[in-house]
Parts: sequence; structure tokens; C-alpha cells
Amino acid sequence: MDSLMALMLGVVYQADSLLMESRQVIGLVAALLAAVLAARAGWHGTDRLMGWRQRPED
Repeated sequence: MDSLMALMLGVVYQADSLLMESRQVIGLVAALLAAVLAARAGWHGTDRLMGWRQRPED
């Protein structure tokens, strides 16, 4: 029973350690994803605005 508890505690400790080390990488990936989504939204908005302005007046 003690070995099982030690194993579980070791797994929890390793998971915690891994999350602490990967926090910067997760932040970098999140920032990159936010930049890509903002660029995509900006590109789409600009495209719609240009299309609206170039539409012939009827």
C-alpha cells in the first residue's frame, strides 16, 4: 500500500513539474495562436471593407 501511495505521489509530482516547465511554451503557443487569429480577423475585415467600398453604386 505504501508503494502504491509513493507511486501516485511521484506521478502527481512529475505532472506538476512538467506543467511548471511547460508554462512558458504554453504561453508562447497561446500568444502565437492569438496573433494568427487577430491577423486572420483583420485580413477578413479589411477584405470586406475594400469590397464594400469598391461596390458599384446602383
